Amino acid sequence: MIGFKNRYMVMELFLDPCKDLGMDEPVIITQFNLSKAIKDNVLINFGECGLASSLNSFQVKYVNPITKVCIIRAITMVRSVGNCPMIFNLLDLSGSIKACKNAALKCDELNFEQYKLLAGDRLTPDCQLHMQNCLEKIKLLEH
Repeated sequence: MIGFKNRYMVMELFLDPCKDLGMDEPVIITQFNLSKAIKDNVLINFGECGLASSLNSFQVKYVNPITKVCIIRAITMVRSVGNCPMIFNLLDLSGSIKACKNAALKCDELNFEQYKLLAGDRLTPDCQLHMQNCLEKIKLLEH
C-alpha cells in the first residue's frame, strides 16, 4: 500500500503597500483569514468538487502576523486576503513538517531582526512577547 504524500510550503506574504496607506485598519494575517482566502480561490478555480477533494489535505499550519511567514499544506493561488491584494513568495517546499519547521524558524528569526531594526524605539514589549510566542509555536509543530 502506498501512503498519501503531502507537501508543506513555507511562504512569505507580501501585502500591497499602497492598500495599507488608504485603509483605516491594517490587514492582520491570521490562520482563519488566510485559510478562507485559499478556500475561496480553490472554489473559484476548481469549483465545489475541486474544493471538496482538496479539503482533506488542506491545512494552514502556522502564521506569523509580524513577519508574514506561514506554513501551508495546500494549493495556493491566492491574490488577496479580504480586499487587500497580496503575493506569496515560496521560501521552502518539503514533504515533511520537520524540514519546513526549520526553514520557517530561520526565516522568522531573520525577518524579525530586520523588523527590530526598522522599528527601532517603537518596538513594544508586547510585540517582542508576541514574536517569542510565535517562535515557540513553530517549534511545537507536529503532524
